[in-house]
Amino acid sequence: MNDRTVGRVVRALRHGKRLTQRQLGEACGVSQGTISNLEGGHIERMSVRAVRGALSRLDADLSLQVFWRHGVVDLLLDERHAGLVGVTANILRGHGWDVVPEISYSEYGERGSIDLAALQAARRVLLIVEVKTELVSIEATLRKLDEKVRLGPTIVRDRFGWQPALVGRVLVLPEESTARRRVARHSAVLDQALPQRGRSLISWLRSPVGPLAAIWFASPTTGRDHKRRVVTRSVMRRGETGQSDA
Repeated sequence: MNDRTVGRVVRALRHGKRLTQRQLGEACGVSQGTISNLEGGHIERMSVRAVRGALSRLDADLSLQVFWRHGVVDLLLDERHAGLVGVTANILRGHGWDVVPEISYSEYGERGSIDLAALQAARRVLLIVEVKTELVSIEATLRKLDEKVRLGPTIVRDRFGWQPALVGRVLVLPEESTARRRVARHSAVLDQALPQRGRSLISWLRSPVGPLAAIWFASPTTGRDHKRRVVTRSVMRRGETGQSDA
């Protein structure tokens, strides 16, 4: 839907409510001229907040869509996720884990896909890795991670022929300020659900003993030789600042 069509929709909805432009503007805190611009398709002159406010008063909502001149946006997002999955898998392999990506499952009516299953068959250890480029819903992310940890032993037994005795979990996020702020904002929940960080995470990866529930920040960087190398860091507990995860 282009800007002009949005304007026509607003006008039709306003007429349906039997409102004048002035009345609609007063209801959502903008001028009559702003409503006129909106109905004329001149959305570039308005803030997204103002457009949403006007539509809300008309019992409607605004859904934004991005068009990228170089291709499909969804493919761009998939590429970013795939890159973070690849970085994480390489680090785990470097610590001696067998890594299986994208394990789809349908167990007892529960469906989904495990981003990475890291395995150490000799020790009977399974690590469930959930990779997120954006942490949108804390509750949904933790609920789905719980599901994968619960079903993981059955999936490994059925597909690889051995039963894990220990199952760890880790949530991987991109190493960027937005993700860190999101984690800090919801620390009360995340510190309880995924308390392990920094040294304890890397120590567990090297020698998996006892439970693991961790948050791990990872980022790919380009070295001077233009080959991709991996730099990872995790949220640090007090006293661990400056320590690297890998």
